[in-house]
Amino acid sequence: MKTMEKSYEYLEHTADSKFRAYGNTIENAFENAALAMFNVMINTSNIQPIEKEDIKLESENLDELLYSWLSELLYLFEVEGIVFSNFKIDYIKKNSGYTLEGHASGEKIDLKKHVFECQVKAVTFHELDIAKTDKGYCVQVIVDT
Repeated sequence: MKTMEKSYEYLEHTADSKFRAYGNTIENAFENAALAMFNVMINTSNIQPIEKEDIKLESENLDELLYSWLSELLYLFEVEGIVFSNFKIDYIKKNSGYTLEGHASGEKIDLKKHVFECQVKAVTFHELDIAKTDKGYCVQVIVDT
């Protein structure tokens, strides 16, 4: 299998933020989608992976699983006050539905250190897409900003 040349890219959208994330595996594409979402808000290269949050999710299909993954990360950001920079999905398994197990690492928000460029309010299902390509997977997401 060919390797991915880029992990994500931002696309034109009138009001919100739209991006495509790529990965050699579906897990890697989901990880890169999370990185793209957090980079909408802040430069993640300034975030240390000090705190780790374990995440386990179940959904009926892959679209819902991607939505749940990103929404859970956004929830943890808003409620726990953790901004993430590192994402690892151990596996996505298909059973009667789909199960995801992984974690995200980052640090507590420090407004003296962390400069936020934009606020992501929510993940949307609008134009959400997951596609298998000759190089792996591509996911497309629009987040409400």
